[in-house]
Amino acid sequence: MKPMPEAERTDDGVPMLELNPDTVFFVIDRAREFHAKEEVVIPEDPANSSGDWGAQILADHIGDLGFAEVKGVIDELDQDQQISLVALMWLGRGDYDVDDWEDALKDAGGGWNERTAEYLLATPLVADYLSEGLDLLGYARG
Repeated sequence: MKPMPEAERTDDGVPMLELNPDTVFFVIDRAREFHAKEEVVIPEDPANSSGDWGAQILADHIGDLGFAEVKGVIDELDQDQQISLVALMWLGRGDYDVDDWEDALKDAGGGWNERTAEYLLATPLVADYLSEGLDLLGYARG
């Protein structure tokens, strides 16, 4: 795994996202559609559920065209962009502050694997977290 470069910052010191915000907005929209479907059930407390809950949820929806579309977009991102997407979700979830962006990138990079799309889509409220992360970095839908 190559080390993550230090994030560029705006004149205000806010980290710049190394990922097209329009791509993130697309993922947000499709994730909301996916999670809004009645048959998508994610446990209230995944830690108390069986260890495979995320994989099982996604396996149940493998033929879902919406799921396939957003998974395809995430899978097409390069590794650094996938890492940024995970770090952005963590930022929006409150795991990191804007000042800790490089740490979020480093930690996301350390845990990166080829199942980024599955990880993100199996996360309850992923759309809200990504949206909040974009807000914290100063990105608005244009």
